[in-house]
Formats: sequence, structure tokens, C-alpha cells
Amino acid sequence: MTPRTTDRPQMSVDEFEELARRAPEMVRLEFINGKVQVKSVPDGNHGEIVKWLQKRCMQFRPELWLYAEQGLCVDMYRKGRARPDGALAPDDYFVGQGEWSGAEGVLMAVEVTSRDADTEQRDRIEKRDGYAAAGIPVYLLVDRDASSLTVHAEPEKGEYRSVTIRPFGAVVELPDPVGITLETEKLKDYAD
Repeated sequence: MTPRTTDRPQMSVDEFEELARRAPEMVRLEFINGKVQVKSVPDGNHGEIVKWLQKRCMQFRPELWLYAEQGLCVDMYRKGRARPDGALAPDDYFVGQGEWSGAEGVLMAVEVTSRDADTEQRDRIEKRDGYAAAGIPVYLLVDRDASSLTVHAEPEKGEYRSVTIRPFGAVVELPDPVGITLETEKLKDYAD
């Protein structure tokens, strides 16, 4: 079977948006690299990591907020639709933008790995590439499987030119335009 890509998508963006609108509340759909994906329901540790990051962002950058599950238009020419676990943007950035917002003002996208078979392809490859193509300056992957944080930065031509990996417990620098330093010892509590 030929894999679906943005050149041969499973459906149009309009068809996907209609499907996503009609999906039951307990299902979150994304449209990445031309295919529909079901986003896993997060467990308690996943939620605690997002909350921990929201607090850190608020502490160091009170003019910004880490919005959870905000729909973003990503990939080349906005043909993808993703719901990052966090989208760091100025306060009120998403006012009036609807369910699927442009990513131009988003400073950082955050994904926290889930305990499912799709994490490798979805969080580590497809979403990374979609966020880079959308020009989001920083992509932070909190990888519970590897007990590490991966900071992707400097998007250029659909790829992040800089990648830094640090273990839980290390000091992690989120580069400009985010400009936050994270003390990550607490993440060890959420690794399981």
C-alpha cells in the first residue's frame, strides 16, 4: 500500500476539519503529513508535565501562556492540522482565530510522549517536521520513554537546524525567542 503524504492525502483539509468537528469529545483528531491521526488521551503524568511547564513559562515569561491542545495549521502551506500538548504564544494570541489557528505568532510547540505505538512516528518525526515547516521557532519534546527533553530550534527550509537533548534532572535552555531556563529535576517524578 502506498503511504499517504501531503502529495496524496487521505482527504482534503476541509474534509478533515468537518470530520474533526463531528468527532466525539473523547477523540482528538489531527491531520499530519496527509493522514488522519487520533491523538491519545493523556494520562495523569502527561497532564502534570504540561501543568509543570505552564507554571515555568508563567514564572519566567508572564506575558506569554502555554496553551494546551490549541489547534494549529502546520506543515508546508498549512495543509496539516495539529493539536500540540502546548503552544507558547502571547496572551490573547488565539482570540478570534477559531479552532485551527495560524502558527505565525507561536514561539514554541510542546509535545509530551504518550504510551502508544504511534509516538515514534508522530511526536519524534511528523510533528517535528510540521512545526519546523510552519516556522515555529522552538519545538520541545518531553520524552518520557527516554527520560529526556529534546529542544529543536532554528527552523529553516522545513527542518530544525539545532537539536539538543538533555536528561530529566539537567538544566535545559530554551533559546530565544522563548528565553527560559528549565530546572528539570521534578520531571523525574513523572517519567513513569
